[in-house]
Amino acid sequence: MRRIYIVEDDPKIRDILADFLQKYDYEIASVNDFDQIQEKFQDYQPHLVLLDINLPRFDGFYWCRKIRAISNCPIIFISARDSGMDQVMAIENGADDYITKPFQLEVVLAKIKSLMRRVYGEYRADKNANLIDVNGLQLDASTFILSFQDQQCLLTKKEYLLAQALMKQVEKIVSREFLLERLWDDQDFVDDNTLSVNITRLRKKLTDLGIEGALKTIRGAGYKLEQVWER
Repeated sequence: MRRIYIVEDDPKIRDILADFLQKYDYEIASVNDFDQIQEKFQDYQPHLVLLDINLPRFDGFYWCRKIRAISNCPIIFISARDSGMDQVMAIENGADDYITKPFQLEVVLAKIKSLMRRVYGEYRADKNANLIDVNGLQLDASTFILSFQDQQCLLTKKEYLLAQALMKQVEKIVSREFLLERLWDDQDFVDDNTLSVNITRLRKKLTDLGIEGALKTIRGAGYKLEQVWER
């Protein structure tokens, strides 16, 4: 079941969207604490986000950037602000589409289905081009989804970079220094403790996929992904 995360401070609109989309077998989560939007996103791991612009404290553009820094999850803005500049800003901040209020629920559904097909389904271009496959453990660069057999989980950007580095060098020790460089960019410095936290999260997600004990800590050297699973 595809998960949709609704970030909307108008409870009436939020409930209308949730009730309508649940009829089409989407699982819905929404946020009540608007200081915890990113944390809720990471906990819920949605397949798509519906995001308002006018929110308490920080606007939707801010939260779009925060989400986009850790995930390629599709984002659709739904807002009463109908100026061309607002739509341009939404796209420039990482959104995939923009719907103005008042909206027709059928239009929202059509756009959601279209994005889902394009990102996850049959319209996805060159499905295997960005796929790393290690004996059935698959990592998708376009969606940040790690999957094994019939299970899958959504990785954050940094978890994805770790998984990518380790899967490309499976059964080899990958140094902490190398992984720190992989996780560092011009906008976000990653220290040694942050690396350890993300390793722990990736190890848990591998366990959730049924792959326990694969990610080893090599004291004084780094980390190694041992191929302990079978297709």
